[in-house]
Amino acid sequence: MTLIAPDPAVLARVEAAVPGIARTRASDRLGLAHDASHYLLTPQAVLVPESVEQVAALLRAGLPLTFRSGGTSLSGQAVSEHLLVDTRRHFRSIEVLDGGARVRVQPGAVLRQVNARLAPYGRKLGPDPASESACTIGGVVANNSSGMTCGTHANTYRTLESMTIVLPSGTVIDTGAPDADERLRTLEPALAEGLARLRDRVRNNPDSVRRIQAQFSLKNTMGYGLNSLLDHDTPAQILAHLVIGSEGTLGFVAEAVFRTVPAHPLAATGLLVFPTLHAAMAAMPHLVEADPAAVELLDAESLRVARTDAEAGELLRSLDVAGHAALLVEWQESEEDLLAGRERAAGELLPELELAVPAALSRDAGGRAALWHIRKGLYASVAGARPSGTTALLEDVAVPVPALAGLCDELTALFARHRYERSVIFGHAKDGNLHFMLNERFDTELERYAAFTEDMVEAVLSRGGTLKAEHGTGRVMAPFVRRQYGDELYEVMREVKRLCDPAGTLNPGVVLTDRDDAHLRDLKAVVTVEPEVDRCVECGYCEPVCPSRDLTTTPRQRIVLRREQAAARAAGDHELARELEAEYGYDALDTCAVDGMCATACPVLINTGDLTKRLRAERHGRAARQGWKSAARHWDGITRAMNAALDTAAAATPPALPEAAARAARAVAGPEAVPQWSRDLPRGGMRRRPLPDPGADVVYLPSCLNTMFAPADGGPGVMIAFARLARRAGVRLHVPEEIGGLCCGTPWSSKGFTGGHEVMAGRVRAALLKATDGGRVPVVSDAASCTEGFQRIGLNVTDAVAYTAEHLLPRLTVERRLPTLAVHPTCSSTHLGLDAAITAVARAIADEVTVPEGWQCCAFAGDRGLLHPELTASATRAEAAAVRAGNFAAHASVNRTCELGLTRATGEPYHHLLELLDQATTP
Repeated sequence: MTLIAPDPAVLARVEAAVPGIARTRASDRLGLAHDASHYLLTPQAVLVPESVEQVAALLRAGLPLTFRSGGTSLSGQAVSEHLLVDTRRHFRSIEVLDGGARVRVQPGAVLRQVNARLAPYGRKLGPDPASESACTIGGVVANNSSGMTCGTHANTYRTLESMTIVLPSGTVIDTGAPDADERLRTLEPALAEGLARLRDRVRNNPDSVRRIQAQFSLKNTMGYGLNSLLDHDTPAQILAHLVIGSEGTLGFVAEAVFRTVPAHPLAATGLLVFPTLHAAMAAMPHLVEADPAAVELLDAESLRVARTDAEAGELLRSLDVAGHAALLVEWQESEEDLLAGRERAAGELLPELELAVPAALSRDAGGRAALWHIRKGLYASVAGARPSGTTALLEDVAVPVPALAGLCDELTALFARHRYERSVIFGHAKDGNLHFMLNERFDTELERYAAFTEDMVEAVLSRGGTLKAEHGTGRVMAPFVRRQYGDELYEVMREVKRLCDPAGTLNPGVVLTDRDDAHLRDLKAVVTVEPEVDRCVECGYCEPVCPSRDLTTTPRQRIVLRREQAAARAAGDHELARELEAEYGYDALDTCAVDGMCATACPVLINTGDLTKRLRAERHGRAARQGWKSAARHWDGITRAMNAALDTAAAATPPALPEAAARAARAVAGPEAVPQWSRDLPRGGMRRRPLPDPGADVVYLPSCLNTMFAPADGGPGVMIAFARLARRAGVRLHVPEEIGGLCCGTPWSSKGFTGGHEVMAGRVRAALLKATDGGRVPVVSDAASCTEGFQRIGLNVTDAVAYTAEHLLPRLTVERRLPTLAVHPTCSSTHLGLDAAITAVARAIADEVTVPEGWQCCAFAGDRGLLHPELTASATRAEAAAVRAGNFAAHASVNRTCELGLTRATGEPYHHLLELLDQATTP
């Protein structure tokens, strides 16, 4: 492979339009060349505009542009060989309006984040795609997203109130403004007149009206939304609704205002297992009459994958899957009596169905959440289990519900005819919307894929269906738009494109194409690299939770860049491989927080932090490995030396001297070797000392962070606070004799020093075996990251917050309450499942507890915040803004380094939550 250099003339035009926004490094271009689809196009540059004005300037320059946000799309509409515009980084505003009845959002906001803002009002957005944790509003609008429960009545098209559009000419139109039509006629007269002309052309053609009404009675994202020409009269509203589902080919949506829908708090859910897929589909008309909120299909292969999910219930785990299929059904209501009525009606219906296993509805929140977790992650889970070297293709069609059974039968036959093994069918059966997945090898089986596609197109269109129900036309179905709509409506679509984008600069090749083989070009080759990389389907679910996403790379980008390195080496392009590897050091290894949050979002549980640790280990020389082994054996002295160094630096006058000294040392030894001291760091902490008590209730392992960093504001710190809380609650603590030299091992594991980690793990195991009387006495640690580190070693250690919530809090009396408290959970507390314990302690001492908007891992990550302070600054920016905008009496976290990171970001002192509990319960 050869990476083609960007055209200097194109880059000069970009620079002239908006200086300084083009990123042209190989890693930038290849890192965003991949999305969740099976297409791969490498952009000439990635552009990162910061405002609507900058986007308008780019459009006026007449450059070919493709707008990219979440990149979860599966049809190839978010990749480009031209200029790729990142609209996620600087367009994330969310504004709740009218008590939650409406919401104004920018394209970079993630759908789940919008719903989190609406949740206190009992509202949510209508579209509810399975990718809600990662897809952005830009993609929701561009693809006319629908999902599990919204059907066509509450999809993007139906719930949009207005949008602000930047047209290819650079004109900005707010379709919600009172003068929107006047402004459109004045600034874009040809467009305004042309839209009115097309409206009349369609309405005056009975065959066009019939076709449009039939097509859009289904979920349908094929071609442009010509139903807007029937549903709306004014040019501004027609334009706004044509832009929905246009996949960035008509204009840039700078913001959108949606009408929200109720978030029903009550639900009854059941998994109906049928003996065959045909039987499940044959039951659909009866189920649809019962008006459930959702009916989700899982075929036999889906069930086999679902059985292996960690959250699978007893019904799934015990099912011996043969040719079975299942329907996940749910009824939702806002009132108890309404849901009870639904349950009674369902109870009468279920016995009439041909079920393989008796079924009943349940309101159990845990079971419901588990089933939906499995369903929402099904695509990535199935794709992640595909054979190495194959590409997962997810198609998306819809037919009238009565035609479902016949279509499923024919699809199954097509899989067999074209030799597709382990193919999967699932989807939103209530809407006649099927997803099916194939595993393909494009390097050897392209003709098979082409033949299957032709047969599949005929099977769907012959049943009055649509070839794209949710995922957008993209590149994969662009050659078939004319076949689905006929010549007349296809020409109407062509005219829509010409009116809005006369030069054809927006997302060329997407939605409409002159190439009959467009779906067979620019296909993504799959390179076998390593286990963490090979399972990834590049869905991007990991990206919203990654703390480095706005600074360097995301987990998806770390993985695709590993693939690109391997592809370059395989192609003999050693220069490109060396360039990518050099850039990877800082972008992917140095600035990875190894917090593991990506695994919490990944449907196939890939933890790119583990990959980072392994790659870091490969960089270490023998001297470094031996040095860190020695540190493990002399940890007490090391931590006291760090303590003394912080004391010395803090006492220096002026403080600019140690800051300058640290910068000079970093310049010589490198930022990975020398931390950057800054005057906002505390002095050294307090040495951990043994507290022998053979009859103790708990073995207490205070973190070495207590030794290295002094508590905030001269407070007692968590080590003293927890001891006092235990004493007040009548709990006796035993601190082991060896405590000064013990550590959870995280400093070694995060840096990839496996030998040193093994040494420390052995020392800790030996000390705890003695201290706990062979494991009889429970063990508690007072920093969430340390608790997680001990558990990674294989030790049963409880976090002090969890222990306090369960054993100490009931015995304590709160004397003083805070009016407000801002809490920063940590990545470790999330992994450990401490949310409930943190909430219990926080609510015990504060009237109002808030986890600020924008919360995520702070990326201080042990010493990352000292080695690369820019990482923590980037990761905490949104949360810090929310904290500064609030008015909180106190600020808390559950890890000392996280407290340092948030204090640095906000200027507010952060204390360990147990310190505040200590203050609140002091007699």
